[in-house]
Amino acid sequence: MIALLLAFGIPNLFWEPGPETAGELEKAGIQCPYVRPEKMAAWQRAGKCVMGGDPSIPEKLPPPGVKYRMNQASASRSPWIDSNGWRFQRLGRRVIVYDLPKGKAMLGMAEAAMFDAEALMKIDPADIKPYGEMVKFLKSLLQINMPELVNIGFLDDGTAMSGEMMNLMARKNILFKLVKKADPKLDLNLKPEGKNPNEFVAMARQKLGDDKRLVRLYGSETTLIRLEGNGERARLHLLNYADRKSEGVQVRVLGEWKHVTVHLAPTASEPASEGPAADLSVSAGATEFTLPSLSMYAVVELEK
Repeated sequence: MIALLLAFGIPNLFWEPGPETAGELEKAGIQCPYVRPEKMAAWQRAGKCVMGGDPSIPEKLPPPGVKYRMNQASASRSPWIDSNGWRFQRLGRRVIVYDLPKGKAMLGMAEAAMFDAEALMKIDPADIKPYGEMVKFLKSLLQINMPELVNIGFLDDGTAMSGEMMNLMARKNILFKLVKKADPKLDLNLKPEGKNPNEFVAMARQKLGDDKRLVRLYGSETTLIRLEGNGERARLHLLNYADRKSEGVQVRVLGEWKHVTVHLAPTASEPASEGPAADLSVSAGATEFTLPSLSMYAVVELEK
């Protein structure tokens, strides 16, 4: 069993190279990585802090990203998002391992943090600098625990079909959580029905109604969301899984939030930044604003 110490869902680094690379980690701001148990003694002899973990034991997840493929029904290219968000719903707070290829460290970090996952990040050594930049960004955010906000309670039966329904709801930004029995506080409670996930998700959206959706997103097919809040403040996560920017992303959040601050995570080519939301409009019980450009990950703080 691997015990992880998390702050704001910040994943931990699993590091394969030896203690001769400690300098690289220190430059990236990584102070106490996880290493294989048999390598701990060498690191400790070098006077370095490490923790032991076996990456073959925890649950493993596929790398996040986007695949562009020809739509069978048209000549357009339809993006398919490889997201692990729905898997976190099913796995709960179980330790998982990201085995990330070169260039995916920042996206994997952002996904694990967005979904508050207990994670070990196994990255390409060449990605240690961008990994460190993402850790710095996550630590800079206000560390506050707020409950997840959703519209729908889903009674997962553990089947592959049920998993695909959750996957599609997440990809369509229909906010849901798993429940063991119907939750009367939610707008809608659903159990898996039928054998066509697309029809199920269309039915869920129709029953819920767009006006009740806590968050609606326009202008990006490759960005997924997660919402947390406590009544007086809320935090909206937006993660663009594509390797190119989404321009002019428009957001509508239920509730009248007069102060909206956007924190943009760093990327391989851009530093982190923060500032007020653009085109902010608050009226009729809803708040609308624009992200002029979303490279990868944004954390939006909303306050009344």
